[in-house]
Amino acid sequence: MEEAFYVDQIVVCNNESMTTIKNEQWTKIYQFLRQCPSVYAGQEADCRLFIEGAHWIMRAGVQWRELPEKYGKWNSVYKRFARWSDKDIWEKMHHYFADDPDMENLILGSAIIRAHPCAAGALKESGGQAKQVLGRSRGGFSAKVYVNVDALGNPLRFILTGGQRHDCTQAEALIDGYEYERLLADKSYDTDDILQLVAEQEAKAVIPPRANRLEQRDYDEHWYKERHLVECFINKIKHYRRIFSRFEKLAKRYLAFLSFAGTLIWLR
Repeated sequence: MEEAFYVDQIVVCNNESMTTIKNEQWTKIYQFLRQCPSVYAGQEADCRLFIEGAHWIMRAGVQWRELPEKYGKWNSVYKRFARWSDKDIWEKMHHYFADDPDMENLILGSAIIRAHPCAAGALKESGGQAKQVLGRSRGGFSAKVYVNVDALGNPLRFILTGGQRHDCTQAEALIDGYEYERLLADKSYDTDDILQLVAEQEAKAVIPPRANRLEQRDYDEHWYKERHLVECFINKIKHYRRIFSRFEKLAKRYLAFLSFAGTLIWLR
């Protein structure tokens, strides 16, 4: 089974159209890198090769040592990717392009990500497995990605926790700092604290009530249909094999891939 899966990955990644950054996307990314003070972009051709190498890994989901030689030495590409993730460059890149969201609606969602066995075993100096937000849910060894998107389905913020955490625990962190007209979320976010927080921000909560609420309340079913946008976004990022399953021991590395994928979706 593993050999067939591995072969399938390689076949998929031989498709250049699926692993190459478009020229229009690259032009904007390079402009960001040129003005980012914590980045040495170097020669444009070499920098693009590095970015496309990281994109290939994200798309393929294979080990770094399987990176094709045309992108350079795999260890050099990995170390540069790791340095950028430690400096939050990928997150800064995502926020740079997510500068003009449509805040008519703020939509919350989450997805459980199965963790590969190689994601276990984080060193004690990095905080161990617990600090790297790996846990266990019904599906086994896993992490959970929380995301909020704007009214057009573009990603704004990512949060990573262990797979066993409940959705509502990250609602405040996903909402903080945004001004919006409506908050759309599923019934797992139906708590009095979240409803009060939305009311304090003079916005409307479009959240269906849980079945065990003693007093059921109405919600706008028409606007709730727009919540599919966050599910569509999660489906888009799961096309990247390095995201739909977690291989990274360190949370920062996995969040770097999420931010990179978010950037590419903003640049579509």
